Amino acid sequence: MKAFIHPTAIVEDGAIIEDDVIIGPYCTISSGCKIGKGTKLISHVVVDGNTSIGKNNTISPFAVLGGKTQDLKYKGGSPGVKIGDNNTIREYVTINAATYDGDYTIVKNNCLIMAYSHIAHCCNIGNQVIIANAVQIAGHVTVEDQATIEGMVGIVQFLRIGRMAFVGGLSKVSKDLPPFMIAHGDPIDVRGFNKIGMERKGCSEESKKSIKEAYRILYRSKESTSSAIIRLENEIDMTDELRSLIDFCKSSSKGIIR
Repeated sequence: MKAFIHPTAIVEDGAIIEDDVIIGPYCTISSGCKIGKGTKLISHVVVDGNTSIGKNNTISPFAVLGGKTQDLKYKGGSPGVKIGDNNTIREYVTINAATYDGDYTIVKNNCLIMAYSHIAHCCNIGNQVIIANAVQIAGHVTVEDQATIEGMVGIVQFLRIGRMAFVGGLSKVSKDLPPFMIAHGDPIDVRGFNKIGMERKGCSEESKKSIKEAYRILYRSKESTSSAIIRLENEIDMTDELRSLIDFCKSSSKGIIR
């Protein structure tokens, strides 16, 4: 079916609008943008700059996607935003363009980004991520697949939230949060591992056991991080999930929450 564009919407020449797209009242689409098949912009949505949106997304009123970075290092060019497929982006969400020419702020597939959330320049949001209301994510943050961030969380720039990690509401995240861990508070600390999340995602009993043991060593012993990682490698039967946790901790440049 041919795209539907409401008479009050403004779609600049050069914008690419694929079939089955619905662009509702008072939306504004800039010339450098692409909207993929089946995506619906309900009303009053702004898609700006060099922004590409994939298939079957739903974008609610007053979201602004692709607005210019707030990073003072921006020197021009055409940085942008890439949004994948099957995402739900709710009211007043802002997703800013990257800082440097040729770079992108990325949101992958099957994410839920709730109202009033902000995703700053050069962030990389993985698949099946849930970002609840009024979460504020600073620049250059990576959120790995299947992570959940509850409402009104603030995340400092250049940090990482690991796969299937869970951040409780009103927390301030100031270091990297390893995969599968649950953290909460200000100052933030790790309260447990995400057993329920692992069960819902179909992780094996062996995987859950390995992460439980990893949590005990990392967070219930008095080992340094480097010593704890050695114990993880030598004392626990290795699983893919444990390996990803170890690799995450080893590669952390900001330090992990402990």
